[in-house]
Amino acid sequence: MKYGVFIQTNPKQRLGALVAAHALRRYSTHNDQFDVTLIDSSDYPFFAAREGQDYLRDGVTWQWLNDDLQSFTPTRFMAPELMGFEGRAVVMDPDIFAAADIFDLLSRDMDGHAILCRMRSGPKGFIDKCYASSVMLLDCAQLRHWNAEKQFNAMFEGDLDYARWVCLKNEPPESIGFFEPEWNDFDHFTPETRLLHTTRRRTQPWKTGLRVDWRVAERFRLFPPVGWLMRARRRLFGVYGLLGHYKQHPDRNQEWFFFALLKECLEQGGIDEAFVRGEIERQHVRPDAFEVLERTSALPPPDCHPLARAKAA
Repeated sequence: MKYGVFIQTNPKQRLGALVAAHALRRYSTHNDQFDVTLIDSSDYPFFAAREGQDYLRDGVTWQWLNDDLQSFTPTRFMAPELMGFEGRAVVMDPDIFAAADIFDLLSRDMDGHAILCRMRSGPKGFIDKCYASSVMLLDCAQLRHWNAEKQFNAMFEGDLDYARWVCLKNEPPESIGFFEPEWNDFDHFTPETRLLHTTRRRTQPWKTGLRVDWRVAERFRLFPPVGWLMRARRRLFGVYGLLGHYKQHPDRNQEWFFFALLKECLEQGGIDEAFVRGEIERQHVRPDAFEVLERTSALPPPDCHPLARAKAA
């Protein structure tokens, strides 16, 4: 069977995607059995063709901006086609870092489902019943109806709502099954974590101190006035106006884990120092990144969970 792992990204999240690819390889003992591919939205002209155009998102009209931190999200739906609608694929965001062997997920029994994932956390999961498409295990042969370019363009014609699309609400419910939360652990890092997802964008460890460059939700079902205020803020002060800066991650182990992986990439030549310095200049990476790297201790061996370091410390 063919196996592949796809990390979606854009230029702003390229460093995270490269570190994520390194982590996948570091913790797998089956590296000869699967490919790792980065899907960069900037490589696909249909994204650029829609720059500045209005699309439908959660019942509200938004403007498509390729420079937004999250502009890669529609590439989540490209993997089955890139696999030739054969075999298995794991699709993941660029802010997700393996702490275990991804092949354990790739090769598991899907019990006939086309998609395995988990629910979103908070109101999105419990009230909206939104599936977390940020990590998906896909049976590509069952997903021939996925056409990312066609579905992306449908958002601008008013035929597809972005929120319903990324929440998998247009998929038959019986086609979706669940894996354990540890395979998409939302800012929760324990010895059981398999894929750490630094999903709270404001505290992504490599962004601390930079100005926020992603858009906040403009619809809040539990308290609609918050959405009204967010829309007014955007109209008065611009897309990112008054959104402030990225904050330090409250869990220092998660910051350490990312920078320990990055340090290893630099030492092994997987990432070039000049690239990181260029990302700092482009304000894609925090300005003190090399200072953080200097005080970052090394990872334990790959056959140990990374938090074995925390226990030994």
